[in-house]
Amino acid sequence: MITLRYANTNTYFMNGLLVDTAFAGTLPLFFKALGENGLSIKDIKYLLITHYHPDHMGLAGELVSLGAKLMIADVQKAHVHFSDYIFTREKLPFVPVDISEAVVITCEQSREFLGSIGIFGQIIHTPSHSEDSISLILDNGSCIVGDLEPYEYIEAYEDNFQLISDWENIRSFAPKRIYYAHRPPVEI
Repeated sequence: MITLRYANTNTYFMNGLLVDTAFAGTLPLFFKALGENGLSIKDIKYLLITHYHPDHMGLAGELVSLGAKLMIADVQKAHVHFSDYIFTREKLPFVPVDISEAVVITCEQSREFLGSIGIFGQIIHTPSHSEDSISLILDNGSCIVGDLEPYEYIEAYEDNFQLISDWENIRSFAPKRIYYAHRPPVEI
């Protein structure tokens, strides 16, 4: 897995799949990060967004227009355009996502789909951060969780049963490394 950090959000690339992007307007920085890691835009076959907040999906439409195929978990479908208003209000350059061009799968279908592109793992719904949040659990012990609150923060929240449930679900896969969007990876 290659970490591409070219703005405020860690994005991850593996085997033709890019997980997350940064804010709209960061495309030149993204291209620079690709080059620094020996990659090109043609290497990105699929794009997966952990949730549709502006700092995670800002380049999604542009990358799709450049040839990447957007993969959307069905639990995300209603939230894909959440950030459009923000980008418009801030007058940032962005290309809206066209859902009709995306591959929409259920979390239950994700293992089979990911396997078909050479990635061994699955997508799970982890809605404690936002209703559309997902995590990518890889069989090698890596887990990409986007903006999920860190496990060690659970005690700071009273009655956050959804966060506890999300972490119980993730930990049931016995992960070895947790990859966050805004902090370094953590070994478990």
